[in-house]
Amino acid sequence: TLMSGAQSQTFPSKPIRIVVGFPPGGPADYTARVLADKLPALMGVNVIVENRVGANATIGADYVAKSPPDGHTLFLTTCGAMAISPHIGAKLPYDPLRDFTPIAQVVTAYSTIAVHPSLPARNAKEFVALARASKGQITMASTGIGSIPHLAQELLKAAAKIDLVHVPYKGAGPSVTDAIGGQISSLVLDVTPLLPHLKAGKLRAIGIAGDKRVPLLPEVATMEEQGFKNVEAPNWYAIFAPAKTPRAIVDRLNDAVRKAISMADVRERLISTGADPVLSTPEQLAELLNRDYAKWGKLIRENNIKE
Repeated sequence: TLMSGAQSQTFPSKPIRIVVGFPPGGPADYTARVLADKLPALMGVNVIVENRVGANATIGADYVAKSPPDGHTLFLTTCGAMAISPHIGAKLPYDPLRDFTPIAQVVTAYSTIAVHPSLPARNAKEFVALARASKGQITMASTGIGSIPHLAQELLKAAAKIDLVHVPYKGAGPSVTDAIGGQISSLVLDVTPLLPHLKAGKLRAIGIAGDKRVPLLPEVATMEEQGFKNVEAPNWYAIFAPAKTPRAIVDRLNDAVRKAISMADVRERLISTGADPVLSTPEQLAELLNRDYAKWGKLIRENNIKE
């Protein structure tokens, strides 16, 4: 502990790297870069975003898990990579609950259920009635098997007692293109990539799969407000450090991240993507991770979801 005490007094002693497991230009990368703009002034060193892409953020996660726990290598990641991937497909080279130290949640992003305008459903109740009448013929796109949008669909099917034809895509872009083109009658997605098409009337939002409305779509009711309980599939972005990072360093990082998220221009930039900025303690993030890890693990097992 003497060593870790000395370490934390000299921290940070070199540039801090925020590793992102997703490609540049996506929402996780954008979120990391918004923070990286502000953290140097708060931490006194350069902050670099490094994209280590592949295997649904597994490559980036594994890299950070094996990095020295000195606070200079951080991981900005999503609910999916930490709480869902471990339950699906190949065995991961890391354990999300054991190999990381929670630092801070940054945002919550809510899934939005949307339909092609040709579908005569203006809200969730009408959509569910349509799905029942069409005997499970309605197609619904997601960003892949085991993605948050896919799990949101499973929750919707259970809550509304309906059948849907799940069509998994590789990412948001292709699913939006096919939904606009009418090849798919509905989809679930983070609000960000949907927003321009909702505003243009090319798609219609019928419900939010979260516990509150999205600031940028105030007129769209949550699924619970429309009578469908437990259809909550919020995605979140958060910062983790390797396990065994000293408490003093964790506190220093948490304090800096919270200060950055509290800045008006940072809040504005995050909200503009449809996300909800969050101020959290390391304990609150640990609790969120544990809760979602258990919730999604159970749903995946019960529905036998496999890659």
